[in-house]
Amino acid sequence: MSDDDARIRRRLERWRLHPITMVREEFKTEPEPWQCEALEAFPHVDRMAFKASKGVGKTATEAWLIWNFLATRKNCRIGCTSITGDNLSTALWPELAKWQQRSPYLSAMFTWTKTQVVSKHYPATWWAQARTWPKSANAEEQSHALAGLHEDYAMFVLDESSEIPQAVMATAEAVLGSGKEVKVVQAGNPTRLDGPLYRACTVDKALWKIVSITGDPDDPRRSNLVRLDWARQQIETYGRDNPWVMVNVLGQFPPTSINALLGVEEVEAAMARRLQPRDYDWAQKRLGIDVARFGDDRTVIFPRQGLAAFRPVVMRNARTTDIAARVMRAKATWGSEMELVDDTGHWGHGVIDNLFAAGLSPIPIVYSARALSPRYKNRRAEMWLAMADWVRGGGMLPNVPELVGELITPTYTFVGGQFMLEEKDQIKVRLGRSPDLADALAETFAMPDMPGEMLRKLQVQPRALTDFDPFELGRAERDFDPYAG
Repeated sequence: MSDDDARIRRRLERWRLHPITMVREEFKTEPEPWQCEALEAFPHVDRMAFKASKGVGKTATEAWLIWNFLATRKNCRIGCTSITGDNLSTALWPELAKWQQRSPYLSAMFTWTKTQVVSKHYPATWWAQARTWPKSANAEEQSHALAGLHEDYAMFVLDESSEIPQAVMATAEAVLGSGKEVKVVQAGNPTRLDGPLYRACTVDKALWKIVSITGDPDDPRRSNLVRLDWARQQIETYGRDNPWVMVNVLGQFPPTSINALLGVEEVEAAMARRLQPRDYDWAQKRLGIDVARFGDDRTVIFPRQGLAAFRPVVMRNARTTDIAARVMRAKATWGSEMELVDDTGHWGHGVIDNLFAAGLSPIPIVYSARALSPRYKNRRAEMWLAMADWVRGGGMLPNVPELVGELITPTYTFVGGQFMLEEKDQIKVRLGRSPDLADALAETFAMPDMPGEMLRKLQVQPRALTDFDPFELGRAERDFDPYAG
């Protein structure tokens, strides 16, 4: 062995035991304290997860670990994936090229392409590959797309892992089943209360080396890559408990998924809530009517009086005349004072016309119309946010299991300073059905609650439970008329 070969071997062994040395010597950069922690732990753990706020340099750290593994483990194989192929090709993969250009050794030993990095001497057996998985596929198909990474020295890297399905992580962890040295590294922002990152930080915490990275201006271990003035401004403007601040500034999991209107706990608490009639009987009785657009969708009639929402009626493949007749029956038996009908795309025209012909005064609701307040993009966003505030503010929901998913699935964002709800088609893809129940309930929030004229005239005291169905009187448990004198 020549002196040069011996020197290179000693250097590689030093890099293998202390990756931080490689970063300093070959990349000519000084890592942040949290990066030093990760680099020093890397040789000694088989699972590592980065839970990070925005803009802290986690992608650079992933690239350092990939290069360290490639440089110091002969004939190793590395699979890299992300939430989308575009994210992989525009974030992690260019980051690998950036750091390779700073290293004479890596430039001489490896070839970078848009889909893989290969050893110039052993291209068939020594590489890192960009791998993608079909988002539309089922769990088995997703896992098959990433399978087959087994070698004495192997590693799987998952970027933006909060959004990656658990089936993909299961495939990545399969590399741990064999080999001399195998590793799984994941990194992401704590946006969701499910998925691989959340599971690693909670249920499987004992198995993972967790590296938490924050931009919190009051944390001495904060990342200096996050502007201090910007972080303080976000906290002062929105508060530390704001989900967006918790994820993007503090690097913490929020009480609900980022940009989710409601969390599971909030909805379940509303379903378990019990109110006395005096808590809601002052308010106007309303019916929210969501008319089905397609065969798979449902027509829903949802009753609400102030803080109390009651069990809805669900109709399938119903004619507009039948829907109008059901609304009239509800008005006659329950005494509703306002009927609000979804007329977006004019699907509710037939129902509205029939109600008008019967002497009622239904109120058409067009979801895409301009909101009453300039804070919202449209009426749909305005109604849904009012509904979410009602749930958190003491509203009582009926115990309808399907309603849970419909309320917690939609997310929101801000466009031009206005609150905007996720498009319904996107919700349907993730939920697997149309959120008809939630839409019907949301319609009852088209206007602020008002006192109920009818109840004051009748001077009665209605009694109701969460499971009370005002449309189906006569059942054994509901065989009373709540409006009888």
